[in-house]
Amino acid sequence: MKLISPRGFLSSILQPVLLHSNLRRPVSFSTVSTSHKPRIPLHLRPPTFRATVADLKKWHTWAKNLASSVGSTFSDLDNGPDSTLLHRELTWLIQDALENPTSVSSQNLNDDVMVPLRACLDDLYMLWSQRIEERRPFQYVVGCEHWRDLVLSVEEGVLIPRPETEMIVDLVNDAVKEKEELKEGLWADLGTGSGALAIEIGRILGDSGKVIATDLSPVAVRVASYNVQRYNLQDKIVVKQGSWFEPLKNFEGELAGLVSNPPYIPSAHIGGLQAEVAKHEPRLALDGGANGMNDLLHLCNGAISMLKPGGFVALETNGETQSKFLVDHMDTETKGSFHNVKIISDFAGIQRFVTGYRAR
Repeated sequence: MKLISPRGFLSSILQPVLLHSNLRRPVSFSTVSTSHKPRIPLHLRPPTFRATVADLKKWHTWAKNLASSVGSTFSDLDNGPDSTLLHRELTWLIQDALENPTSVSSQNLNDDVMVPLRACLDDLYMLWSQRIEERRPFQYVVGCEHWRDLVLSVEEGVLIPRPETEMIVDLVNDAVKEKEELKEGLWADLGTGSGALAIEIGRILGDSGKVIATDLSPVAVRVASYNVQRYNLQDKIVVKQGSWFEPLKNFEGELAGLVSNPPYIPSAHIGGLQAEVAKHEPRLALDGGANGMNDLLHLCNGAISMLKPGGFVALETNGETQSKFLVDHMDTETKGSFHNVKIISDFAGIQRFVTGYRAR
């Protein structure tokens, strides 16, 4: 049997869809050592597996039928994916699993032609079954999330970065443009997860700016470190394991900036979330306590001692109620500690972010 590139095969079996698209003391920026490496995203794995066109068509037909069988069931149940979205995800899965899937035109291939794959066909059956029957998040299925212009490794135990969190990067960019001294300081991304915010902030900062990213989860620390190294930022970003400010105890009063997307879902609301979130994403990164404010208040209070005068803080909340609660706390309980405190809406108009500067 003949071995050829599957790029033409892709277009012959799929309908076109949208593609998923100066510090006072030195900071140690050594790589986190671990015997357990993060799972390599599917699209980065070598195409070492093979399947015939006939067998791949058979899998694709099965996968399409499984997606179609969902209809609006999940959407009606908990705002989960409907069949249209699942068919789109199936196309993305094939694009990640095939070698160079989009660069040549359609070809008519014999059923016995062998196609290179980045996962064996048995694994593709298993992955798609997990996606639909177990409601496993698609990002965990393919091992990555497209976020801004990054492709970030994610896996179970690591919160999947959301589109709304992207705005924190824009807020930081605006802050360093307004106050150039912030660009050369030490920043912290607390509860870094996949390292998304730390990586983008590291790219914004000047040559002397540094970022410390912290997370309590050892899985998140490994994955964030992997993502930092993929973007060759290991000399600018250090990832440390620990709870919130604990890894920063030697830098009190020295932070130029602090950002966080902490757990803010009220405990009682976790069970009612979309199954992909409630059953699979880490509760540690979701549960903010009785009213969702436990970690937000801790971060706000800790920022007072950690930020240097004029230092910038940006925190993501669950929306208007939490944002106003946090601002009221800053105006009363921590009165005089911050200035220029603002509530910023996300792309959907939800009052999502609280920003401010440490009083001088």
